[in-house]
Amino acid sequence: MHILLQLLLILFLAKVFGEVVERAGFPSILGEIAAGVSLGLFLIRPDNDALIFLSELGAIFLLFTAGYKEINLQELKASSKVAFVPTISQVLVAFGSGFLIGSIFEFQFMTCLFIGVTFSVTSIGVSVRTLIDLDYLSKKVGSTMLASAILDDLIGIFMLSVVVSIAADQQMPSGMHLLAIAARILCFIAVMVILGWKVFPVLFEYVHRMHVRESIFAFVIMTALFSAYLAEAFGLHAVIGAFIGGAALSSVPLAKIQEVQSKVDGISYGVFIPIFFAFIGLSVNSGSIAGAGILSVLVVVMALSGKLIGGFIGSKIVGFDSYDSLIFGVGVMPRAGVELVLLSIGRNMGIIDDQVFAAIVLMVAVSVLVTPVLLKFAIGFKERSEMLRE
Repeated sequence: MHILLQLLLILFLAKVFGEVVERAGFPSILGEIAAGVSLGLFLIRPDNDALIFLSELGAIFLLFTAGYKEINLQELKASSKVAFVPTISQVLVAFGSGFLIGSIFEFQFMTCLFIGVTFSVTSIGVSVRTLIDLDYLSKKVGSTMLASAILDDLIGIFMLSVVVSIAADQQMPSGMHLLAIAARILCFIAVMVILGWKVFPVLFEYVHRMHVRESIFAFVIMTALFSAYLAEAFGLHAVIGAFIGGAALSSVPLAKIQEVQSKVDGISYGVFIPIFFAFIGLSVNSGSIAGAGILSVLVVVMALSGKLIGGFIGSKIVGFDSYDSLIFGVGVMPRAGVELVLLSIGRNMGIIDDQVFAAIVLMVAVSVLVTPVLLKFAIGFKERSEMLRE
């Protein structure tokens, strides 16, 4: 099948399925993944170089937009003290749950590490919609959840950097090796911080005065590509650079970025990101799903319970009552975009096989479906208890 026809089918079905899922009250990525699974069963194979390249661009733009939209330094500074302990708690418990599953099935050490990392990251956007609907986002537990999600993303990206670097070097890490990897990551972050504080704002002001059409839009796109390339030059993965580059771009005054944000979102969420999610669906082997029955069940149960238990314990430690601790634990359960990017990287590098890939894709789908329901139940449970006490 011609590549242009493949792209037409992918984008058409991704948007149609995404619309159906959105109307049902769930994130469109579920529909986009389902579109990929449907096409993969009958029409399109995931071994097309052009599709692979476009899906990689989708991953880069997904992490780049996440970086400049979600990394709110003012918000993080305001709530980081309260959010730090719950974040560390839920990351550690979730990571341990993932590593334990890998050990139970006797996977290689790198695979166990990688499953732990994918378990550790949270996609707060699924919970935010429910919190807004129930007027809970402005409460202390809601703001803490947002700050925790930012810290969670930063920790997850750092952990991914370490795991990918170890896998790329193809050797078990020694103390000096881990130190060298950490130094490489910190050097890259330092360079991006300097660029974000000193260089990007100056360049942006210059570009803003240019008469060439869409020069600001081109500057933002070039920032994403440059950050991705620079990360690879430091021996890291391109998506890590894109995420940190997006965070660095947040230093440019928001009003000016908003001039082109809709255009960046248009090309990202209109074209590249749906292709990425559909490609995830294309890559799911139906035989792998059938063969990963017990693994899939354990992955779903351990991934969700790890976040719930870790978030609950951490929230109790910093003084939340049992009701708010339950709300926090449920709120950090969902996984979505970033986790699927990590999953794609692991599969492409040969760290995980088709069965692990399919099991974690299923876990992402289940987490997105059940979190809003459980979050409404947890908040309703608290409100009913307060009414009874009155």
